[in-house]
Amino acid sequence: MRFVLRALKALALLLVFTVVAGAAWLFIWPPELLRVGDGYAAKIVCSNVFIAGRNAEEVLEDDVQAPGNPLLRLVRVSVDRDDNRVTARFMGLFASSYALYRGAFGCTSVPDGDFEAAANAVPFDAPAKMEASAALWPEGEGIGGRDENIAAVLTDTALAGPAMRAIVVVRDGRIVAEAYGSGFSAKTPLIGWSMTKTVNAAVLGRLMLDGKISFDDDHLLAQWKDDQRARIKVSDLLGMESGLAFKENYGTVADVTRMLYLDPDMVSLPASAPMEAAPGQRFRYSSGTAVLLSRIWMDRVGNAPAAFSYPHDALFSPLGMTSAVFELDARGTFVGSSYLYATAHDWARFGQFLLQDGVWNGQRLLPEGFVGAMRTPTAASNGRYTQGQAWLAPGGSNAAFGLPEDTFWLTGHDGQSVAIVPSANLIVVRLGLTPGWLGYQPQMLLKAILAASPQPGGAQQEAGSQQRTQAQP
Repeated sequence: MRFVLRALKALALLLVFTVVAGAAWLFIWPPELLRVGDGYAAKIVCSNVFIAGRNAEEVLEDDVQAPGNPLLRLVRVSVDRDDNRVTARFMGLFASSYALYRGAFGCTSVPDGDFEAAANAVPFDAPAKMEASAALWPEGEGIGGRDENIAAVLTDTALAGPAMRAIVVVRDGRIVAEAYGSGFSAKTPLIGWSMTKTVNAAVLGRLMLDGKISFDDDHLLAQWKDDQRARIKVSDLLGMESGLAFKENYGTVADVTRMLYLDPDMVSLPASAPMEAAPGQRFRYSSGTAVLLSRIWMDRVGNAPAAFSYPHDALFSPLGMTSAVFELDARGTFVGSSYLYATAHDWARFGQFLLQDGVWNGQRLLPEGFVGAMRTPTAASNGRYTQGQAWLAPGGSNAAFGLPEDTFWLTGHDGQSVAIVPSANLIVVRLGLTPGWLGYQPQMLLKAILAASPQPGGAQQEAGSQQRTQAQP
């Protein structure tokens, strides 16, 4: 009996020691996976609370925990509204990660906990908030005629997709139908994830119009000047053909998650990446590439204050994208891969801008041929990706879905998309929280909308085209 008691006592002591040692290990040397998870939770909660005005616990449950790794269900967050901070910890104790709200520049992940450096990385004289007009969209937020046939398509939950948050349909330059998920509206800013890449490319295009950068520029970073990376051109980065190694895997600890949630200076990882192929020879989808493009165009603007205000001054303000919040990393580089928040109406404005070949209100804002590059496939991607950070055939060719050949796309993580169909004068924005493993295909929604639309040359479309021409010469 004594032997049994001693054995049980020893086992209990061993269990206590193991728990204490494990807790100490998690506290002092938390695994990267936990740090990434907490960093993701802090950043997503911060942006949705301070930009979109949503409830922190709902964001944690719906946006972070429900669609993600099961370990995320053990993450706890706290919001400090006095200091504009969000803290996330595994089990409320371990792998502390932080995010900081910086006003007009949204939230930034602060993985090193250096809030002073993060706060000082952006100016206090941020771009002024623009006010939305009551005029008809796109000049304002007003909605005119509604197409009942298309509106009926949007009520089909299979076509709208799981956890749809917003759908906006623009035909002939006017919104003709829209739908929103529970708790969301036309006023809710929503993340575009990788659709941000295409917007970031357009910002760079604005700089091309000013003659400060070109497709053929090379020797792009000082640290590349003495090696083969000096041969990388802007065009190679735009087409995701730089030859730089980069692992884009959100389900584990990879280059993209390290960059977004473990490094306060997101440029450092992709800028240090080795070459795995000659420029222009291999397609590798890379969020690191888009962050490099951000850093490159910011350096070409000429000075930091002008660079911080450039997206607003050069693009968002002319287009009337009053809700757009383009977020930066903790050291002051725009996260051109992932972090643009905007309402569905403003995402539609950007789509309309591309449909109009980079012209807005009669003013050319992108060089001639730039949107053409966004619609031109690269050989290395087998025709799927384009020369301008956009997609021709995400998840399969347009022809395979019976879509017009000139269709091109902005797409983003968890089911974000903007479809642009110049031949039909049509834009379809679809935003939501729809993980890829659910198999949702926005092409089916677009196909149904096209089927419900008046055929080109029909009386309704002609009238709409005339109306749009008069409204926007």
